[in-house]
Amino acid sequence: MDDARGRLTKDGIRIHEAADYQGMRDAGRLAAEILDRIAPHVFPGQTTAELDRLITQWVEEAGAESATIGYKGYQHASCISVNHVVCHGIPGTKTLKDGDILNIDVTVIVDGWFGDTSRMFVAGKLSRKAERLVQVTHDALMKGIEAARPGNTFGDIGNAIQSYVEGNRMSVVRDFCGHGLGRVFHAPPNVLHFGRPGTGPTLEPGMFFTIEPMVNLGRPETKVLADDWTAVTRDKSLSAQFEHSVGITEGEAEIFTLSPAGLFHPTWG
Repeated sequence: MDDARGRLTKDGIRIHEAADYQGMRDAGRLAAEILDRIAPHVFPGQTTAELDRLITQWVEEAGAESATIGYKGYQHASCISVNHVVCHGIPGTKTLKDGDILNIDVTVIVDGWFGDTSRMFVAGKLSRKAERLVQVTHDALMKGIEAARPGNTFGDIGNAIQSYVEGNRMSVVRDFCGHGLGRVFHAPPNVLHFGRPGTGPTLEPGMFFTIEPMVNLGRPETKVLADDWTAVTRDKSLSAQFEHSVGITEGEAEIFTLSPAGLFHPTWG
């Protein structure tokens, strides 16, 4: 539940208080730690259901809650999106193959605060084209975060991401976006990963939101499968995504979901 601390901008974006940053740090750190722990369990022959089972166990052991179990009927503590799945992939019994790339997305609730992050993993050895896609997607996220400064706009964030991705001859998914969060899972604003500089609401200290670009090797169009969750690329091209939860400060954005082990990028560590 939203405790209604802070104020709302004219666009309905909550400006949080200084004390609220610690709650986001705690939630973000747990989410990041869980993804650090899952890394050695991603390998050819593993199932995404087993990865989700471990994540569920670790959330419970930490005394936290999963934000996704029960959310609109969803029954898992993670979304796991493999290869051409863009987002919201449902864990299942199919085994990972050598070279599969996958995004694992986890949101936890710690003392009422939501920590939301995702990153890419690889089962086995990355192909060269997948490695380039993952690298461009990671760098696009970081360029978006660099633009997340007070006085800039949300259009500046989107433009920084879009310009970099399209400059590398890849495409930005437009059907899904980042979002505000705090003591709620999803709140204003919608954080688009494309846009024109100087457009959209102006960034102010106290804003909390996710930046989570999805990047395709092919065209940007997606479709949602019959399960009403799984989104895939229409042209079946590979897709990648990275996500951080951030807070606007007087200077650089604070990233709440940094990997404590330095494992945010799959080729590190």
